[in-house]
Amino acid sequence: MKLTKEQQEMLDGKYGEGVAIAMKIQVAIGESFNAKRMVPITRAHVALSNQEADLWFAEKLLNAGAKCKVPPTVNPGFCLPYFKKAGMVTDEDASLMQRTHDAYKGLGAILSYNCTPYLGTNIPQFGEIAAYSESSATPFVNSVWGARSNREAAQSALCAAITGFVPEYGLLLEENRKGDILVEVKADMKSHFEYQLLGYMGKKIGKGIPVFTGLPKTISPESFMNLGAQLNTSGAYDMYHVVGVTPEAQTIEQAFGGKEPKRKVVITNEDLEKILKEISEEGNRKIDFAMFGCPHFTLNQVQEIANIVKGKKLAVDMWILTSSYTKDMAERMGLTQVIQDAGGNIVSDTCPDQPCWHHLSGKIGVTESPKCAYYPKRRGINFIIRDLRTCVEAALKGEVK
Repeated sequence: MKLTKEQQEMLDGKYGEGVAIAMKIQVAIGESFNAKRMVPITRAHVALSNQEADLWFAEKLLNAGAKCKVPPTVNPGFCLPYFKKAGMVTDEDASLMQRTHDAYKGLGAILSYNCTPYLGTNIPQFGEIAAYSESSATPFVNSVWGARSNREAAQSALCAAITGFVPEYGLLLEENRKGDILVEVKADMKSHFEYQLLGYMGKKIGKGIPVFTGLPKTISPESFMNLGAQLNTSGAYDMYHVVGVTPEAQTIEQAFGGKEPKRKVVITNEDLEKILKEISEEGNRKIDFAMFGCPHFTLNQVQEIANIVKGKKLAVDMWILTSSYTKDMAERMGLTQVIQDAGGNIVSDTCPDQPCWHHLSGKIGVTESPKCAYYPKRRGINFIIRDLRTCVEAALKGEVK
């Protein structure tokens, strides 16, 4: 790559060892993708992890004097005050979370602890160059907002935040943002839940950039959030288009850049029913808990749950995971009290794939999110997947029919 004087000085150590480490990594990434140059970013999001490897990397950069030039928002670990007070985490796990907090605070990150920054705390403009990691974030900022980000790792996004630059390749280039798979949706998209299942059709859609037709002209942020999150759980999708809806696909010709699609895929109601059976535990059984918020639930979704449980009592524990902003708004609007009166919990800054949930190992939960069901499996936690209303009603009864 051809570096500017400033970039070369970063690499040579003029701005400190931490910046040099970050730039060295980015140059290596750029060379591996045949990037010709580095370009500046204006936003970043880091999918941090309070696990040893990520923490080692963050502390290494901090100890080398690095500071974020572009302060990034960050993913959740778990809410340390909440789970420590409840006695739900070991001293070792609590120490890792505290050290992670301290490291990213020292680096100058925005400690949002939220996996949906694209909905409130870190929204890019059309065409803005950014560095986003987090599986639901990259497709949302590229597809819905029309910003430009490659599918960064947590580490590469942090390096970008420190240097303020990214190598120019992939989705930063106009020619690589065109769709190449036509996905004709013939299924009935009645709610947010169908977008969860549509996103989980990655195996049938195959590798590439999908262009969806047949979807409604008005799609909610929650549905877009679900679609992108599940596309990146069932496959690896940096971007998609919805014809007549997303900004770079106002026509099918624009979406494909005037070219013919490499293949055509049709998604039917039967496809959605089949994938649900494949990824969900069997129903018609008792459940131990309900969990929602992967990605983090919006205020609208919290409101929906509150409306269902108001004046009732849950038969099992319910955990609703949100951003701190959503939790504050829920408390202000009285939604938290409604849910707590029913026996539920709203928890901020927390992910389902965390050691704070070790007490759920070996148990069966219910969720509307295939992503929520997928990641905790490695911790011995299994889920029945249903639409949100069915899940909440199951939590009220203690069983799924």
